[in-house]
Amino acid sequence: MVLSRGDDYPLHQTAEPVAYSGTDRNFYDRYFFNGYAPDGSGFFAVALGIYPHLDVADAHLCVIRGGVQHCIHASREMGMERMDLSVGPIRIEIIEPLQKLRITVAEQDGISADITFTGRAFPIEEPRFTHRIGPRTFMDYTRMTQNGRYSGWIEVDGKREEISSETRGTRDRSWGVRPVGARDEQPMPGVVAPSFFWQWTPVNLPEGSLFWHLNADPDGSAWNTRAAWAADGVDADGIREGHGEMGSQLVPGTRWPATAELSINVEGAPRSVTFEPLVRFQMRGLGYTSPVWNHGLNHGSLEVAREDIDLEAINPLEPENLHVQIVCRATTDTGSTGTGVFEQLVIGPYVPMGLTGFLDAP
Repeated sequence: MVLSRGDDYPLHQTAEPVAYSGTDRNFYDRYFFNGYAPDGSGFFAVALGIYPHLDVADAHLCVIRGGVQHCIHASREMGMERMDLSVGPIRIEIIEPLQKLRITVAEQDGISADITFTGRAFPIEEPRFTHRIGPRTFMDYTRMTQNGRYSGWIEVDGKREEISSETRGTRDRSWGVRPVGARDEQPMPGVVAPSFFWQWTPVNLPEGSLFWHLNADPDGSAWNTRAAWAADGVDADGIREGHGEMGSQLVPGTRWPATAELSINVEGAPRSVTFEPLVRFQMRGLGYTSPVWNHGLNHGSLEVAREDIDLEAINPLEPENLHVQIVCRATTDTGSTGTGVFEQLVIGPYVPMGLTGFLDAP
């Protein structure tokens, strides 16, 4: 039997039941959220992913307090049911599609939460991410991104903190093909070493939302990049698109971004934005590059665990610590000030930054 709840909704893309998603075992469908106060404090992040061909779902909640990143990880067997947006204690509820979602976390190892996201404008659709390594499809996915406001609370070890009414952040939804689950150990002929370069800067400014991203080859050539501007309250027709160029440096001894400046060419958007780092978040807390909780790994019928990461004690050049989001103060050329994140992942050589090896640093 392959029928599931999704088959009662008009969501089908092929003649097959919703439980089947094409033929690529790396197909995934993912939710992501982050939030922060204007000064960068109170950072939290949530993710939930499903992997139909692996029949696994996983989810994560992270919150930073006192220099420690507290994480709840959960993974379960999916049973071919894609409409169940819960994994252990973590659940996502779609209150109003494309506008309002709620995240709840039942008490687990001293951590619980009730968080509601409300969008500031219609989500943007980013250019389709398609990238091959030789004949093998490495990525082929679509992502929508939306800045918004948060309300609710998060409790850690008996200390409940209300989410400030000024808390802003970003959520995204992506679906398609990425490397997930157990790694494919068969090497690609002609590929000496893996490499990947990614920068992403969703920014909340008082007057609207600014987005920019870059995927590039080791020589710096972009294979996917775009900038977008969404004034508060606009619908899809009000979103403006264009281009941007980032000038950034690395924190010495790391592959983490330092102070940076983004030049923008988008109607209605500021012409430039300067990023001043405030708080660092390790993306491994949401499963990204985690040696234990990487996306789609099979942990059995249900596994839930807490992890606490001392942000000052980690080795920045360990592979699982390369991927970060830096909460930044964002100042525009017009003097407007907001807050956003500068996400970066650099694996392998990248000529524009002087990186020549797999894990070297300036």
